[in-house]
Amino acid sequence: MDRLTLMETFVCTVETGSFSAAARRLEVGQPAISKAIAQLEERLQARLLLRSTRGLTTTETGQAYYESAKRAIAMVDEADGVARGANTDLVGKLRVCAAVTFARLHIIPHVKKFLERHPALEVEVMLDDRQIDLLEHGIDVALRMGDLGDSSMTARRIATGRRLAVAAPAYLAEHGTPQIPADLARHEAVVYLRDSGGATTWSFERDSAEVSVTVGGRLRVNAAEGVRAAVCSGVGVAIVSEWMFAPELASGTVERLLPEWSLPSIDLWAVYPAGRLASTKARAFTAFVQEIMQAPV
Repeated sequence: MDRLTLMETFVCTVETGSFSAAARRLEVGQPAISKAIAQLEERLQARLLLRSTRGLTTTETGQAYYESAKRAIAMVDEADGVARGANTDLVGKLRVCAAVTFARLHIIPHVKKFLERHPALEVEVMLDDRQIDLLEHGIDVALRMGDLGDSSMTARRIATGRRLAVAAPAYLAEHGTPQIPADLARHEAVVYLRDSGGATTWSFERDSAEVSVTVGGRLRVNAAEGVRAAVCSGVGVAIVSEWMFAPELASGTVERLLPEWSLPSIDLWAVYPAGRLASTKARAFTAFVQEIMQAPV
């Protein structure tokens, strides 16, 4: 193997934690990974990895080499991108991760346009509502909403959306329409566990006034698709991002409640693996998503 391929194999092995995991990500046999690491250690005349029953760990030299190798690979990717020209002639594979509902409504319908712009690029989209480890899964860019939590991640804010109180017309016909935030205390709430930790105290603002109301939520759901199904079937009211119910709000299948009041906004972020420069492919996709989110509805 050439020097760059050896470096990429070593970095992948460290990030995945095993020869077998690295082989799966790189789509080669496990013996090829073992041979590459041995070849690299022989060339450097240094032990880079320690093998034990608990897995692989880097030596002090291996950790230093890993950090340097990541920077070198990122610089090579950047140089390739500059040579090809920004957002054109992208090649290879791009791995993207996004929440199921958001991707289904706002990303997948537009992917065809992105692929047409970059005919030599393959895109893998992993749909997952969890905040998975980007390095472990080989993700180039993830789309995440709300508080990122991990400050070590490299992130770029793409868009800011509204949070709304919503309910189905059938539910409102049976239980009445709230006129002020305090009215929500007597309504059944569908609590989204992924949003603000499943809080049952909702804070509204109007002009300079702020009002908080504690709701009763007997149904708690950890995935947006479940919240959508519950609200649309008339289970109760929910606090959600406008993005989550965009088609239903437009069609009237779901109604916005308390339109004179506002809730804290929610940010959409493009998140890149910690300690790694965003690749040209990842930056191109981020710009594409930003273009989508800024387009008029």
